[in-house]
Amino acid sequence: MEQIGLERLTGLIAFARAGSLGSYSAAARSLSVSPSAVSKSVRRLEDQLGVSLFTRTTRSLTLTTEGQDLHQRALRLIEAAEDIEQAATSLRAEPSGRLRVAAPLPLGIHVVAPALAAFRRQHPKVTIDLRLSDQIVNLVDQGIDVAIRIGDLADSQLMSRKLASQKLCCFASPEYLAERGHPQTPSDLVAHDTVALRFQSSGQLLRWPFQCGSRIVEIIPDAVMTMDASDALVSVLLSGAGIGMTSTLLAHPHVERGELLPVLEALAVDRSNITAIWPKSRSGNPTVRSFLDFLEGTFRSSTRA
Repeated sequence: MEQIGLERLTGLIAFARAGSLGSYSAAARSLSVSPSAVSKSVRRLEDQLGVSLFTRTTRSLTLTTEGQDLHQRALRLIEAAEDIEQAATSLRAEPSGRLRVAAPLPLGIHVVAPALAAFRRQHPKVTIDLRLSDQIVNLVDQGIDVAIRIGDLADSQLMSRKLASQKLCCFASPEYLAERGHPQTPSDLVAHDTVALRFQSSGQLLRWPFQCGSRIVEIIPDAVMTMDASDALVSVLLSGAGIGMTSTLLAHPHVERGELLPVLEALAVDRSNITAIWPKSRSGNPTVRSFLDFLEGTFRSSTRA
């Protein structure tokens, strides 16, 4: 039997990533190499195997029938190699090496990114690759060590840990409340200027939930302004435009600095869970374990409005 060479292994890795991500450029980004290097590795692999792995056009890269079968086998090979790497890493007591983290916007910007310097002060041998996107990424295909998700989890093949509850609360600037007063009940909001949030995905307005006794009451206020991004809504509230509802996680740093105040805080509602997920193969990795513990503490402090 012919022994597999290093060049062919490199080609299999490039092929597996390109097949999963759908382009040479995306595969190159995930492997930290150039698109031409990925393309050349795949073409050499095709020559060595004697089969065409992709149907190529100027805009797309599609697996051939033969490529689809070999792609699944290549993914299993990479997973086995990663298991070996993680087993070796777990033998080291000190967290080190590259940590790839995926998080959604704006959670990654306002909660995860500001905390990374503190994590590296604790573990200076760790380098961090943070990838922010509202798109759901495949952790195995893109080599992600830890991802943060909001809402229900569909993939039971991944390990998970709850970090926090996504709590929704009303906020306003101290200047606005000093001028217009503090509402005491949701019905008092009709006498106030309110700022609404419209979801970009559906075009629907956020319904404001309030925990009134054993019931959750939802209203859609008659808003004077409507925003389609949470960051924009918070910016408008900071300017004193009125009262708006957002996540306590996003408002937390502004509350800490005295720039925003909670409104009807006793009626705030837990809306969804924020969860860290990671592949089973990363469970023994000391860097991943340390980062998960760090994330839990970070989110715990950030959920206090």
